[in-house]
Amino acid sequence: MSTPPISRYPVPELKDIPEDIRTRILAVQEKSGFVPNVFFALAHRPAEFRAFFAYHDALMEKEGGLSKAEREMIVVATSNANQCQYCVVAHGAILRIRAKNPLVADQVAVNHRKADITPKQKAMLDFAMKVCLRSGEIGDADFETLRGHGFGDEDIWDIGAIAAFFGLSNRMANLTGMRPNDEFYLLGRLPKK
Repeated sequence: MSTPPISRYPVPELKDIPEDIRTRILAVQEKSGFVPNVFFALAHRPAEFRAFFAYHDALMEKEGGLSKAEREMIVVATSNANQCQYCVVAHGAILRIRAKNPLVADQVAVNHRKADITPKQKAMLDFAMKVCLRSGEIGDADFETLRGHGFGDEDIWDIGAIAAFFGLSNRMANLTGMRPNDEFYLLGRLPKK
């Protein structure tokens, strides 16, 4: 059986990718031991690759009120709502690692309200799902609910921005037929050797 392609669109060879993007891809490979397919798939359009990852990093790598695990929870929950297999699988792996919990990603993907997470995190994901599915209904009461759980206005911006950004990411992954790397499926499920 042959391995399906990672994208419907042409995927450039590493040697043909602009130097700045190639440097980033090699750094990811060094850190994780493989190159997530998203890097090769989006390298098809270098200018968009740069813009995508600049915003990704601004949202996902910053310090602030949300933990990195909570940021990944938002990605997993909303990506499942958008039926994005790539992001659920890839970010589910990252969530398992960041939360140090092999169960949480599956729970959050299927139904965050039944997941073994805090009431504060459930409120965060309720809001993220509203941004994802019904953003036209967001009102002041949503902000008050989140403030009641201890979120500040900048945290609320982050929750909404992550949900919105990954709406774009989910749609691009579905458009391109992006296939999750096999490596993601076991990450964070088994103890490190």
